[in-house]
Amino acid sequence: MTLQGFHAVMARLKRQADLIEVIYVDESRRDPRMRELLDLAKRQGVKLLPVDGQRIERLAPGRRHQGLVAICAETMPRLGVEDLFIEGEKPPRLLLLDGVTDPRNLGACLRAADGAGIRAVIAPKDHACPLTDAAIQTASGAAESVNYILVTNLVRTMQELQERGLWLIGFAEDASTGLWDATWPSSTGFVMGAEGKGLRRLVRETCDQLVHLPMLGQVASLNVAVASGIVLYEALRREQGIGPGDKGAIAPT
Repeated sequence: MTLQGFHAVMARLKRQADLIEVIYVDESRRDPRMRELLDLAKRQGVKLLPVDGQRIERLAPGRRHQGLVAICAETMPRLGVEDLFIEGEKPPRLLLLDGVTDPRNLGACLRAADGAGIRAVIAPKDHACPLTDAAIQTASGAAESVNYILVTNLVRTMQELQERGLWLIGFAEDASTGLWDATWPSSTGFVMGAEGKGLRRLVRETCDQLVHLPMLGQVASLNVAVASGIVLYEALRREQGIGPGDKGAIAPT
């Protein structure tokens, strides 16, 4: 597995440096950003190989590598669903994806989930994109901070989450309740389907509630990553009690 660019490589250095085998760096780059990365890699004991720009381009052809490419172990340690629930703490907020197979959509969903303080993103093994290089790159570091859990049966996992106290909201164009009118508890999982196909029937039927996003234009739906960002930040706004006109940025959860 390869990672390119400062966001992805820095995130891996900070969180899972032991999975990096070597970092190739463009020897002509000597700017402060590169020096910061090199200093961190040395402190973490990661092998560095200065090479010319052409070598970097061959390692990551056509990608926005910014002069550095990290070669990493293929397997990243991941939690299971049961690991998300900590005794004495309220259930986590989660994002569930059904049928999202585009790696860039997955990466963008992970990035939105990270920003909104989501504990994990869950998807079915047979109807989802694996955590590919493209997904990790698009996530810009969020693939290191948000657990991406692939499960054998999404419906069965949803039922397990409900038994553990999670309320599951699915998003569907034909739902009677709109996002602004919907209410939900803080311990909630948001279930998003792929653009076009939407949620599969059994997934849809297993949700506790169905909600639609208000659409005032001519198109019927939004890209799943855009929709996820809207939903997750609306949930975060409500959880932190921020209303119209309130000043100040949303604080970390």
